[in-house]
Amino acid sequence: MKARSISHIAVCVRDLDKSLGFYRDILGMTVSMDAVQDTSTGSRAYTYKHRRANRRVVHLGWEEGQEPFLVMTCHPGDQTDGEPIKLDQVGVSHFSFTVDDLPGLAEELAAKGVEIPGGIEAFTNAQGKLNSFYVLDPDGILVQFDNGNAA
Repeated sequence: MKARSISHIAVCVRDLDKSLGFYRDILGMTVSMDAVQDTSTGSRAYTYKHRRANRRVVHLGWEEGQEPFLVMTCHPGDQTDGEPIKLDQVGVSHFSFTVDDLPGLAEELAAKGVEIPGGIEAFTNAQGKLNSFYVLDPDGILVQFDNGNAA
């Protein structure tokens, strides 16, 4: 198998409207789809830990048709269980966006009240350079921003 790219990243959240306040309103992503889907039958019924009647699904990106894009889901009327994981736990621990102006973005996000675990100083190297940093979204999920040289 040879994959061309990652097509999307999906994240289940507790409160989709609150998450949209972060991803759409603070990060500037654009909603390209917002729909409620039946999850009680078909293949989706077998990919859930708990039986769910439906889910709300939102697609977010910066440009129409651009990959990868972010898919956020929630389950209206149902309690979502689980906790976000950290970098030393099994599972997808975070996702990262490459941006042009890391220091400017860090300053902007901090001014908007977005939590940067440990503060931006924790991510600045001995030479005063910032190659990447993490923030916590409304559910505590780690979101990384990098300059393309973070690995």
